[in-house]
Amino acid sequence: MKPMSHVAFTLIIFSAVMHALWNLLVKRSRHKTVFIWWMFIASGGLFSLVLPFIPEPFLLPNLHTLLMVSIGSLCFVLYHLFNGRAYRGGDLSVVYPLCQTSMIYVPVWGLVLLGERLSFSGIAGIFLVVSGTYSIQLQRVSMAELIRPFRNLKSPSVRDALSAGFIYSIGSVAEKSGVRDYSPLYFTYIMVLMMLFLMSFNMLRSKYRPMIAAELREHWRLILCSGPVMMLSFLTFRYGLNLSPVSYAVPVRQVSIVIGVLIGILFLKESFGRIRFVSAMLIMAGVVLIRLG
Repeated sequence: MKPMSHVAFTLIIFSAVMHALWNLLVKRSRHKTVFIWWMFIASGGLFSLVLPFIPEPFLLPNLHTLLMVSIGSLCFVLYHLFNGRAYRGGDLSVVYPLCQTSMIYVPVWGLVLLGERLSFSGIAGIFLVVSGTYSIQLQRVSMAELIRPFRNLKSPSVRDALSAGFIYSIGSVAEKSGVRDYSPLYFTYIMVLMMLFLMSFNMLRSKYRPMIAAELREHWRLILCSGPVMMLSFLTFRYGLNLSPVSYAVPVRQVSIVIGVLIGILFLKESFGRIRFVSAMLIMAGVVLIRLG
């Protein structure tokens, strides 16, 4: 397989920066689920306003494209659902590593379903990114700590976290298959609208309805900022995904974790221990190997 192109690499790194920024906006909100729903409204609204000025013609999606958009949208909505449930019932140091297990499945799906072939340096890079992503929230360096997230597979939070990682990997492969023969721009637009449609059903629940207006009143500036940030994050990743193997694209986007750690240190005054530092370096080294491989 050819190395990841400079254009694809740049697009995915830029997407990672935007992804970290919109996660920062979510952290600053009060009601996270409601705020994310407002983010999709802002992003979808901005998309709709910009599309008439884009010269690329709109082509009706075929059945395969619609199927891939539907699978991707459903998977990413379910990912957020399982992710949220896992965090409500489990510790961050247990849930976070397990939610990142998608990167283990993605190369397998790329090989089996999409016929991708990886170089040795690419495989080594993926291994380093997986290792860094898994270890960044661990509390100490020991074998007991490494296996701790898997210790209680009967725990609902552990099962939810593992489900989130598995579901995300399926959505990523569906995206890759969808953008191979359809415009990444319109694929992303349809996906945003479909995810917003699915998330809106959740907003109909009685516990969320009083929060909708309250979140808009309190954080309308953040919501307006989130529109272009989320749109750029989605678009650049899918254009990069169209130009590179999904087995490389998903791990490279984990640079957003390193960026998120830096944002936490510089702006949120979070601590930066040795484990987080070494994990961040593993991710960066892995990304470099993937770029070269």
